[in-house]
Amino acid sequence: MSIMVNYCRLKRFLFFNKRIRLLPILFLFTVISACHSTHEKIVPRLGIPASQELIQQWNTDVFSNGEGLPAGQGTAIAGETIYQKYCLSCHGLDGTGDSADELAGAEHSLTDNPPDKIMGQYWPYATTLFDFTRRAMPLNSPGILSNNELYAVTAYLLYLNGIIKQDSIMNAENLAAIKMSNRHGFIDVYHRDRK
Repeated sequence: MSIMVNYCRLKRFLFFNKRIRLLPILFLFTVISACHSTHEKIVPRLGIPASQELIQQWNTDVFSNGEGLPAGQGTAIAGETIYQKYCLSCHGLDGTGDSADELAGAEHSLTDNPPDKIMGQYWPYATTLFDFTRRAMPLNSPGILSNNELYAVTAYLLYLNGIIKQDSIMNAENLAAIKMSNRHGFIDVYHRDRK
């Protein structure tokens, strides 16, 4: 009888004492990880390691301050032809939208209900337009536009939104300096919370 009482006390003790209850699990985890670390890691062996040349080819980040913009230039005049060839079928005449979103010609402001979040009044940086177009457009074959074509179509879209003049030349030196109407419309939570 005393063995049964002691067993029940031990069981109750282990049930109510969480630290001791975790000891077997911790022991098991330690044994498994020790056994696993002595063997070679199992990897799927898919593909081939990326060469430095390939990594450099895909390293095309463009930042809001213009860092990462490539050499090249373009105007809205040249950009109109490129827009008609690659963008018109989805974004419509003068960027007013069709099967894809409108890029210009907003009928509402950002404070209206519903707000009109076209890039000319919503996006904070012109460099974002260049970067997004380079990475994702045209939708059916992204990455086919040359740097000069990218600067030109970027200039055309900025012109359609009334941000630059039609003959303004866009390039790596001045694109980041373009003042978008919503540049200060976003709250930088990361830096705000660190102060």
